[in-house]
Amino acid sequence: MSQASRAVRIHAPGGPEQLVIDTVEVGDPGPGEVRIRHHAIGLNYIDVYQRTGLYPNAMPLALGMEGAGVIEAVGPGVTHLKAGDRAAYAANPPGSYSDVRVMPAMNVCQLPDAIDFETGAAMMLKGLTAQYLLKRCRPVEGLNAGDFVLFHAAAGGVGLIACQWARALGLRLIGTAGSDEKCALAREHGAEFTINYRTEDFAARVKEITAGQGVKVVYDSVGKDTFEKSLDCLMPFGLMVSFGNASGPVAPFAPGILGPKGSLYVTRQTLFTHITSRERTQSMADDLFAVVEAGQVKIRIDQRFALTAVQDAHRSLEARATTGCTVILP
Repeated sequence: MSQASRAVRIHAPGGPEQLVIDTVEVGDPGPGEVRIRHHAIGLNYIDVYQRTGLYPNAMPLALGMEGAGVIEAVGPGVTHLKAGDRAAYAANPPGSYSDVRVMPAMNVCQLPDAIDFETGAAMMLKGLTAQYLLKRCRPVEGLNAGDFVLFHAAAGGVGLIACQWARALGLRLIGTAGSDEKCALAREHGAEFTINYRTEDFAARVKEITAGQGVKVVYDSVGKDTFEKSLDCLMPFGLMVSFGNASGPVAPFAPGILGPKGSLYVTRQTLFTHITSRERTQSMADDLFAVVEAGQVKIRIDQRFALTAVQDAHRSLEARATTGCTVILP
């Protein structure tokens, strides 16, 4: 039995004007699938990468990687969810910008009763990203309480979660942001030090803060504009974790430069490598749910857009006019 649903799709890569609301037919879930009706949808920079064609996909493309709502039906073989369950996810394939959808069940998790739908939609992709960054992307010499780390875009959705989680882990997080207001927001959420990269040389300031030693890890979702100087912030054997391209992709570089800078390590990470199994997804989600329910991490939602205003949501995100998390409401 099928039903009609609104779905935001693009029919060609380009700017926010390419986002259109189509009516699509949604059927019953097949083996390993669920049908979920969204109560809230998360907005993420990966949505922009897919819309512009930086991450190529077949057209037409339904957008959105994150959502929360109620399970309407489950397909054969799905045992961890049932109709009526509250649920949230960060998952491929995209398609969360919709009223209702059928999708693989592997990355869909039961949402604890203590966490509302907007929080669930806002935190899954960003919170699971913060989880793998802080818990799974560790330098060769380890990462322990008292160690310095540098986190770019610290006032963004992932950044504010990471600031709080790093504080809970005892890490000394240095956050960068593009305004004094955003720096203050990062400090309120647990960054020990902040740097306005528009008015300060962040590499010089990091060396000053760390008494010339540098940091063990740099977490960088900005990309082109910050990559080279980020390498200069690392101590010997430090780890550069690239996980986004908000300013554009990092230019090719010669690995030979890493030796003189301190025998550095560089990795390019993506959440979807980390959640390739049901067990790992649930383990990471349980870790996230625990720190949120304990109050160690609070999910800040600063922007809400109707599904019909999705173009405006993308414009705000690309203009770096957002802080914290943004949700889209169907």
